[in-house]
Amino acid sequence: QKEKKDCYTNLNLSFSARPCRFQSVAYLQQIWWFEVVGEIDFRFPAGTYSLYFRLHLGKPSSSRHAGRRGCGSEKNAGSGIHGWDRKPVRFQLSTSDGQNAVSQRYLDDEPGSWALYHAGDFVVAPDTEEHGQGRPVRVKFSMAQIDCTHTKGGLCVDSVLVYPRGFRTERVVDAQR
Repeated sequence: QKEKKDCYTNLNLSFSARPCRFQSVAYLQQIWWFEVVGEIDFRFPAGTYSLYFRLHLGKPSSSRHAGRRGCGSEKNAGSGIHGWDRKPVRFQLSTSDGQNAVSQRYLDDEPGSWALYHAGDFVVAPDTEEHGQGRPVRVKFSMAQIDCTHTKGGLCVDSVLVYPRGFRTERVVDAQR
């Protein structure tokens, strides 16, 4: 009987330098209630991981790069960024094995570039039945700013990324605890 194994040694990763990961991204021009919720089910190799939201403060540019619509690099003037400095955004994650992380942060960084906003970390333990490989894990995550006393806007939401803790591919903004 042949054993099924997942091998993650000498993993070679490459990343695109394109401004957005998708054909189009969500641009929030003016909203009252903001909430992004999702979950992933995956067999991660054993280790510690960080979950990030990839965000961009500023108005989408009208230029196209390799057929993709990006978010522009104009600096706040007329960019429509407003309201993110009034109340912090709350980042949360929870795992199927009971781990939880909660943090918050004002979205007040310099506009005009993509940044990874750190939501939290989680640990995947080795699965002894799978010869030390990681266990299947369900990770639920959210990003919310639910304060209907003021509008907010000027934010692009590109993706949610999971990296091994400490791995940096672009600018990271750590949340305040």
